[in-house]
Amino acid sequence: MLGLLRRYLIAGLLVWVPLGVTALVVKALVDLMDRTLLLLPPQWRPEAVLGFSVPGLGLALAFVVVLATGALAANFLGRRLVAGGEALLRRVPVVRSVYGAVKQVAETLFSARGDSFRKVLLVEYPRRGCWTLAFQTASASPAVEGAAGRPLVSVFVPTTPNPTSGFFLMLPREEVVELDMSVDEGLRLLLSMGVVQPGREVAARPRLR
Repeated sequence: MLGLLRRYLIAGLLVWVPLGVTALVVKALVDLMDRTLLLLPPQWRPEAVLGFSVPGLGLALAFVVVLATGALAANFLGRRLVAGGEALLRRVPVVRSVYGAVKQVAETLFSARGDSFRKVLLVEYPRRGCWTLAFQTASASPAVEGAAGRPLVSVFVPTTPNPTSGFFLMLPREEVVELDMSVDEGLRLLLSMGVVQPGREVAARPRLR
């Protein structure tokens, strides 16, 4: 009897825990996007127009704003406006450093070219004989490689179970192993702390050259 109850309890948890966590994450994202409604004048907000709030309307507003901005920036006049705004930001001492770095990262991540965050790697970290997953971000700059005296690869080692934080490392290419694993599989492995394993057919490729 106890064994049957335990089996039913585990089966129920397997249904509700993923649903609950997913709902919490989605709700947090929707609540965050709803804050964009604060950018509207008070008389234009849903509470004033409709008499009640509409959850998720901020997400639609954010989508429209981003889409409209992209449409504007894609034409000749928009490019001139963006270039003029960036020129002004480059004259502000602290802002230009932050904006320039974030813009370069965004261009790298959203570009279809390049190898940033498209390769899952196996690296020895934090010590020899201890392995963890990492994502290749780029090859090290010639200045860094010249100072190190050997080819290097830049990698991001995320923390578990929160992969949004982690460590940036530059490692010798011969010490980095490229895995035959997709980025999605690597993220699932990290988020589950090793519980969700990719297919058993996954094997390590030769070290990067």
